[in-house]
Amino acid sequence: MNDFPILSLLVWLPIAGAVAVALLPAAVSKVTGLGVTLITLVLGLTVALNYDADEGRQFEEVHDWIEAFGVHYALSVDGLGLLMVLLTVLLVPVVLGAEWFKADDPNGAGAKAFVAWALALEGLSLAVFCATDVFLFYVVFEATLIPAYFLVGGFGRDGRGAAALKFLMFQLAGGLILLASVIGLYVVSAQEGTPSYLLSDLEGLSIDTEAGRWLFFGFFIAFAIKAPLFPLHTWLADTTEKATPGTGVLLVCILDKIGTFGMLRFCLGIFPEASQWATPLVVVLALISIVYGALVAIGQDDVFRLIGLTSLSHFGLITLGIFTMSTQGASGSILYMVNHGLGTAALFLVAGYLYDRRGTSLISEMGGIEKVAPVLAGLFLIAGLATLGLPGLSPFVSEFLVLLAAFNYGWYVGAIAITAVVLSAVYVLWMYQRTMTGPTAADLEGTKDLGLREIVAVAPLFAALVFFGFYPAPLLDAANPMVGDLLENVGVHDDPPTVDPEVTHEGESH
Repeated sequence: MNDFPILSLLVWLPIAGAVAVALLPAAVSKVTGLGVTLITLVLGLTVALNYDADEGRQFEEVHDWIEAFGVHYALSVDGLGLLMVLLTVLLVPVVLGAEWFKADDPNGAGAKAFVAWALALEGLSLAVFCATDVFLFYVVFEATLIPAYFLVGGFGRDGRGAAALKFLMFQLAGGLILLASVIGLYVVSAQEGTPSYLLSDLEGLSIDTEAGRWLFFGFFIAFAIKAPLFPLHTWLADTTEKATPGTGVLLVCILDKIGTFGMLRFCLGIFPEASQWATPLVVVLALISIVYGALVAIGQDDVFRLIGLTSLSHFGLITLGIFTMSTQGASGSILYMVNHGLGTAALFLVAGYLYDRRGTSLISEMGGIEKVAPVLAGLFLIAGLATLGLPGLSPFVSEFLVLLAAFNYGWYVGAIAITAVVLSAVYVLWMYQRTMTGPTAADLEGTKDLGLREIVAVAPLFAALVFFGFYPAPLLDAANPMVGDLLENVGVHDDPPTVDPEVTHEGESH
């Protein structure tokens, strides 16, 4: 299997599918697009089944691209990349299934364009998660903005054009800063001998302390915009409010993961000294994101804007876990990336079902839904409980690990971070109370509950939330070896628990 270019097939199939969908008649575009995403899902599962967690990066493909600059077409996956690949190949067909009947015009041309851009975003995102050449990573990192811009600007509600432009300006600014650091890496590697952008070469590169810190900040700022992290988050709420629920899933649950993925892969991987040096500042920014995102979410009246701002708080927790520089924190963050994707995708899509029935996303204009649509209300509650980290649902495990790492880092850091548990309960339960309970409005008569197609579309998300809530071992088994190698590269070793040999297990001295 390692000799077969399965990662290239995984990356290029959705991109080819996007071109095919754009050229095919509108009547068959959705079926074709869904078929391509399901084949891509099978390929992703094939990679997972043939992956050995103890063998490091696998399925490697390395080909010279721009030899003079040390640029390669290089793909491979480790535990982190594998989990992000699996999250991506799962969410895209779920989104297409959930948005099946939504289009901007009767002949389906709007749905055709949505499917084509979604496939393009899937292929480019997979390339980001598999790229092991920094220049290749930068190219596909920037290329994801093209389908993302058209998904936000072309579909959704009034004001989507301005939201798409704001999104694009923030992302392009981060990309320009990242480009400066990418160029800087070429200079540094050239000074060491032969220039190379291969991650395996750069991870062992001796970089001057001052240069490494400047280059680190170029990468980190770009990733903090993408993630997003306070104070570079202001594009997030506008985008999720104006875009369709499916686009919100693609952006927040897949595209934004590139930010925290990049922090692990490149910030800690290439700039270990600079990462440790910047840790106090990053921890402060993460704590602000955690508390500020949750507090602002509580005051929102638009359900999609609220969900977007909850992600600011969650990405703060993910970033905090990464920069605690511990096994629990890094493993918890990787799990959090997966579980946040599952839980927030479920919340977005069920909120989209709610919007379809009410014709509004304003929480103040809802109420009493559970009496006429109990299945919708039940799924909305489960997705909300996953967002607040209820034990038994998968986000709880990752949140627990991150908070444990936060308290080990410093009791005051843990004390601030744990406020997210209380605040998330406030915004989730208050949102549910205002939308689902209370007297039934007259205009709710005749409101249909979820149909079989709608339930089937989101069922994989709820199944995964429950399964990994009780059995997170497969995710941890994939993440832990990569985390150990990464922390060893950073030069951090967790202190194992110790017992005083002078004390017996009964607590009596010899």
